[in-house]
Parts: sequence; C-alpha cells; structure tokens
Amino acid sequence: MADISAGLVKELRERTGAGFMDCKQALVAADGDMDKATALLREKGLAAATKKSSREALEGLISSYIHTGGRVGVLIEVNCETDFVARTDEFQRLVRDLAIQVAGLAPLYVDEDRIPPADLEARKAELLSDETTHKKPESIRPQIVEGQLKKWYSQVCLYDQPFRDEERTVRELINDRIATIGENIRVRRFTRYALAEEL
Repeated sequence: MADISAGLVKELRERTGAGFMDCKQALVAADGDMDKATALLREKGLAAATKKSSREALEGLISSYIHTGGRVGVLIEVNCETDFVARTDEFQRLVRDLAIQVAGLAPLYVDEDRIPPADLEARKAELLSDETTHKKPESIRPQIVEGQLKKWYSQVCLYDQPFRDEERTVRELINDRIATIGENIRVRRFTRYALAEEL
C-alpha cells in the first residue's frame, strides 16, 4: 500500500473538487495512482449524480453573459435544489461556464430529449436521403443514421458538447458538480443572441 501524503490528497482535491476524505479513500484504493483515483472519484460521482437526478430542482439562477465586444450574448437558467447552493461561488462559476459554452459553441437544445420531434424527424429524413447513406446496404442504414445522429447531438445539444478543450462533455461536468455540491443540477433553458443574426 502506498503512503498517501497530504500533498497528494490536496492535488487530487484541486483536480476534482471532491472532499478530503473522498480523495484520500480514492488514493488508497488506487494505491497512490492519481489517474486511477480520479477515475474512481468520477465513477462515484456519476453514481451519486444518477441518484440525485430524479430530485426536484426548482431553485437556481438566471444569469447573463455578454462576450467581449458585445456581439454575442446569452441568457441561461440553471436549476438546483436550494437557494443556499444557488448563492455559492461554485454554483455561480458553473452557471457562468455554461453561459460561456453556449456563447462559444451555439447549441440549439439543452439535450436530445428536448429536441422537438418534428426537428428530429426532419434530421433523420435528411440523413436517410443523403447520397452516401444510399450507397450503403439497406440493412445497415439505420445504424449509420444513428451514428450520424449522435455526432449531430454533440454539435447541437449543450449536454453532449465537449466542454471547452477538455475530453469530458458538459453532461459529465454537470455530473461532477452534482457529486461535489450534493444537489441535483440541470440546465432548464437558454437563449443565445448574436448581433445581426437572422437579418
């Protein structure tokens, strides 16, 4: 068993935002390996987030973000369970990060469940009628369309987009925050404005 120093625990805490004892236990279980400990905390956080996802989230913040130069602006509503959490720096930082994400990558929907059925059917029809799809055997066309839909989700759904330059998605970022904050968190809605858009 590796000797777990306070410095190693502190480094893992800074990397993940998890509590001191959780970090220490993860490092002990991972025999001091930082990457394995991070993965263990992520799994634990995902399990906790799954448990909390069914809880009501009616508090939170409506926040705005205006990008430098004033050419892009975002209004976003992010919900949590209590007004106490909504006032914390960590939650407010998350809301700002999400607003910046919307400003930068311009998602159209929060997640795939909120895509209007007519839009989804139109996208499927477009993918099925694509020339490259028609060149493939008919038996595998549905799988091709499914794969292309997943790729499309990562472009138009906020939760499926990669978060900034990281490998994790926005959904994984939110699940990490649910695990560290201890409450259900969800993006309810957002609106993105760009100067001279749709003129």
